[in-house]
Amino acid sequence: MNPLRERAFARLWVASLFAETAEWMLQVALPVFIFTATGSASSTAVTMVAGLVPMVLVSPVAGVLADRWNRRVLLAAVCFTQAAVSLPLLAVGEGRLTVVYLVMVAQSMVASVYEPTRSALVPALVGEDRLTAANGLMGMNSSVARLAGASLGGAVLGFAGLGWVVGVYLSLLVVAGLMLVPKFAQQQGKPGGEPGPLWRAWLDGLADIRRDRRLRTVWWALVPLSVGQGMFAVLFVVFVTRTLGGGEAEVGLLRGVQAIGGLAAGLCLASLARRARPAKLLGWGIVAFGVCAAVIWNAVYVSTSFPVYVVLFIVVGVPAVMLNAGLVSVVQLAAPPERAGRALSSMFAGAAVCQVAGTLGAGAAVGWASPAVLLNAQVVFSVVAAFVVLLGLRTRSVTNVEACPVSSPPVTST
Repeated sequence: MNPLRERAFARLWVASLFAETAEWMLQVALPVFIFTATGSASSTAVTMVAGLVPMVLVSPVAGVLADRWNRRVLLAAVCFTQAAVSLPLLAVGEGRLTVVYLVMVAQSMVASVYEPTRSALVPALVGEDRLTAANGLMGMNSSVARLAGASLGGAVLGFAGLGWVVGVYLSLLVVAGLMLVPKFAQQQGKPGGEPGPLWRAWLDGLADIRRDRRLRTVWWALVPLSVGQGMFAVLFVVFVTRTLGGGEAEVGLLRGVQAIGGLAAGLCLASLARRARPAKLLGWGIVAFGVCAAVIWNAVYVSTSFPVYVVLFIVVGVPAVMLNAGLVSVVQLAAPPERAGRALSSMFAGAAVCQVAGTLGAGAAVGWASPAVLLNAQVVFSVVAAFVVLLGLRTRSVTNVEACPVSSPPVTST
């Protein structure tokens, strides 16, 4: 059965659509606003880091909160708090960029609670048998949000200014929060873990990652994958504005059109491939993503026609959704349900650390190296991540042996 037939999951899905659309608007608008005001790739990198470092610092608290509190209530609180801390942006002028940095720090601290909480909640609403389909739908959701939010963020910033971006952002978050206020009919399970210090509870989640081969593999695959993503975050703006000769609207459009491919991938996962193995989705999704990235960054030697890149960015959205759905599904199935929030938040925090490294490195290197050359490093990181997943999560063959009088149950060999 389609997970969207579950009313609780459907409500979470729609609320997440509004929340993620708002998030993408700000993620695109603020770096472009900084880059336009300063003309500096380094300043843009600082903006990215301001949105990532707090995620690392808040991770221990975020994961424990996701496991100890009512997850629906926590998600609603995150939406309302994000709306509140963004209000200072309404007073930002070109000479007050410090306010932008401070808001990004506050936004990142609050937003770091949302994703692990939502991902930990999904299995309780749909069950393990529909988990891949549900994550595919969430990936499709994220793709629609990317398309709407990124395109809207760039366009509204270019034509109306930052104040209007913030106004739309606030409206979307309030709607998302209100949708999560009513209780879910499904039993969400009891908060996990004994009361105790937050740091001890967080260490319990890290211990789960250390003990489980699947979680360890995902952790190590996220390292190169996230470094490459961090490089992309800052170099993409430079690539579009300098190499392709685009502006704010073009930056938003290219970030947004990936959602068209992601939408197709999400629909496929929710229907045709809903029983696909998460490990295979993750591994081969990374391979396909790396191939697409290699084509995009090297196509500049053939053409810089903007429509060509619109098509290429649509295509790369397909493997992006598949690898993300596979990654989240692997973690959801491997982590104990009562500590899933901690495992997920630790994964996201580790990814954020690596993104910071990639962002700072790219921001420093862009002054003396070609953006296309630096972006090709992302392809190398994707290849490394794919090897880690395909080798670390490969299925080990198991052969049943005939039962004998002295062996019960049947012996197995691996």
